[in-house]
Amino acid sequence: MDQKPATIKEIAKRLNVSVSTVSRALHNHPSIGLRTKTQVQKLAAEMNYEPNQAAISFKQGKTYTIGVILPNLREEFFSTAINGIEDVSANNNYTVLIGQSHDDTEREKNVVETMRKHRVDGVLASVATTTSNYEHFDQLNKYKIPIVFFDRVPAMPEAYTVSCSLKGSSAEMVDWLVAKGHRRIGFIKGIESLDASQERLEGYLEGLKRNRLKPESTLIVQTNLTHAENHTAMQKLLSLKKRPTAVIAFNDYVALDVIKYSRGQGLKINKDIFFVSYANLPITDYIDEAPLVSVEQFPYEQAEKATEILIQLINAKNQSFEGIEQKVVLESKLIMHDSLS
Repeated sequence: MDQKPATIKEIAKRLNVSVSTVSRALHNHPSIGLRTKTQVQKLAAEMNYEPNQAAISFKQGKTYTIGVILPNLREEFFSTAINGIEDVSANNNYTVLIGQSHDDTEREKNVVETMRKHRVDGVLASVATTTSNYEHFDQLNKYKIPIVFFDRVPAMPEAYTVSCSLKGSSAEMVDWLVAKGHRRIGFIKGIESLDASQERLEGYLEGLKRNRLKPESTLIVQTNLTHAENHTAMQKLLSLKKRPTAVIAFNDYVALDVIKYSRGQGLKINKDIFFVSYANLPITDYIDEAPLVSVEQFPYEQAEKATEILIQLINAKNQSFEGIEQKVVLESKLIMHDSLS
């Protein structure tokens, strides 16, 4: 049976010295002689002594733990983001505690409360699609737990956020499609509460305007990002008397759903109807009927930057946050996936 790690008190009792002497010897304090220091450290090793992390955390006012709240780790975007978070955290001696909201606000609230009870030093979050009220995140401020949002960021002026600009790339996708001869371009937008949904739409409308195309409300449909809703959105576009020849999907997951649906309707993908999208998932490189163009949103870089900012906020606790970036926006990039590009 493995030996239970010893405590400082047990080491002190074995050597017949005070607890404070053992503590100082373990920390190489100059007031402790070499002989005593050697005896203490040798016995500590023999007795499998380990520092009481809870006591250390209490003394330092830190647990060296970062909470991360994500919609779903099944999405490659967020699993890539975790790599960025863990790399920065490890370099700064932080452990990462991960919770998933599964795009459910109540579950997100529970995860936030769990993070608080575990006394994390700070939180990184990408909000659920169903979340429109952010009071549960505000509660963290009462406990002086800083939070940084990335990718799916709330419209809160005081929040620290890292996101990717999508308006310009959305307009560029329209330019690209128009250059390929498309005049009727459908647009599948996401949930209204997401800033990214509105930003995509604004870029789409700007692209139409600069190409002298009149926007049509029937060409703009919405999805809550579920398989069923994605199919319904595509069904609406295909049922139009003058259906679109090209479609901009909210992200690659939505694109793959609507491509499958369209194929089921007897359409030849990227021949009868063309698709472009967002997120630039690596898996699309291995799919024959993938979106022709996808917008790279740099999940690793977003998460990396958000973690760096969070650690700065943690280290500046109870002090001024002056000089710490509050609104970081990375530029997205169009990635071509087909020889037609």
